[in-house]
Amino acid sequence: MKAYKLQFVMYDPSKSTEPDKYMAEIPALPGCRVWGDSPEETMDILQDVAAGIIETHVERGYELKNAGT
Repeated sequence: MKAYKLQFVMYDPSKSTEPDKYMAEIPALPGCRVWGDSPEETMDILQDVAAGIIETHVERGYELKNAGT
């Protein structure tokens, strides 16, 4: 599978996200947003979710716009 370098944003726990959770998202992949108990766990989950989204796009022949390669 092709390797992608995607920018992500991680947020510390807050009332606007989840009080006890870190939240991370990849703006180039709409809907790719996850929560975790630690920054490390959040990144692991984010990588798994992003891989699933990319794999689904490739399988269905959708173009990945704004995704860095």
